[in-house]
Amino acid sequence: MPTARAGDKILTALFWFTALAIAGILVAIVGYIVWRGLGAGMINDFKRYFARYGQVIYENPSPGNKEGGISTTIIGTLYLTAVALLMAVPLGVGAAIYLEEYSRKASRFAALVNLTMETLAGIPSIIFGLFGFVLFVVFLQLGWSILSGGLTLALMVLPTITRIAQEAVRSVPAEYRENSLALGAGRWQTIRRVVLPSAWPGIVTGIILSVGRAVGETAAVILTAGSSLNMPGSLSDPVRSMSVHLYILAMEGLSLEKAFGTALLVVVLIIIINFLANLSLRQLTKSIRQDG
Repeated sequence: MPTARAGDKILTALFWFTALAIAGILVAIVGYIVWRGLGAGMINDFKRYFARYGQVIYENPSPGNKEGGISTTIIGTLYLTAVALLMAVPLGVGAAIYLEEYSRKASRFAALVNLTMETLAGIPSIIFGLFGFVLFVVFLQLGWSILSGGLTLALMVLPTITRIAQEAVRSVPAEYRENSLALGAGRWQTIRRVVLPSAWPGIVTGIILSVGRAVGETAAVILTAGSSLNMPGSLSDPVRSMSVHLYILAMEGLSLEKAFGTALLVVVLIIIINFLANLSLRQLTKSIRQDG
């Protein structure tokens, strides 16, 4: 008995150490980015930095300004992410519903789709970028554009959304479906009014993870969306995302200070998106409970 208790204490201590180590790594990375992005915490340098960094905040950068402004990269990132989600979310959630609610579990087609999703999830992003360049930029003649980059990102995040949505739909108790069908509801009505509201938290989690990957992607975007610093006017215009801007600033030695500033803004953008998504999820859950 004492040996068992000692083993429990050791495992508990090990779990606490692992959790604290992971949290410490996250805090160290984010803290270093914040420290470097804010100019080592000096308010005056911070103000001067953003005065320089935002010099073209509301206008296109000049041809000789390779560093550019930050506004166009923020807009470009939002456009690319929006196009990717508009394409991937309906397809991913729809595929998850079909695989879990309509197809037979042992069917060859379902097994093929699941295998395809697992394979796509393991493909490196540079391969997606090369495929998107050949298909969208060259073959379909969309050129380096928001549409090409967004469609490529949609292919990248589709497996994540589909797999997580599958798990969310699968986690809904079978009794919910049986009770709904017993009350006379049809299959689609049961899915729409019972299954999807219960599975929304998991589905939103998959969407949030996909947003994080889309915002932070570099290789696939630079091959399909280009790296233009001009403010985009339509989906057919090339654009530079924040991650690509960070890469160019750091690797070409243009400005390491602005590279850390861009990294800080990427982190802040992801935090804001996650906060808004969770806030929307809570409001949606609250409204569903009130309707119920």
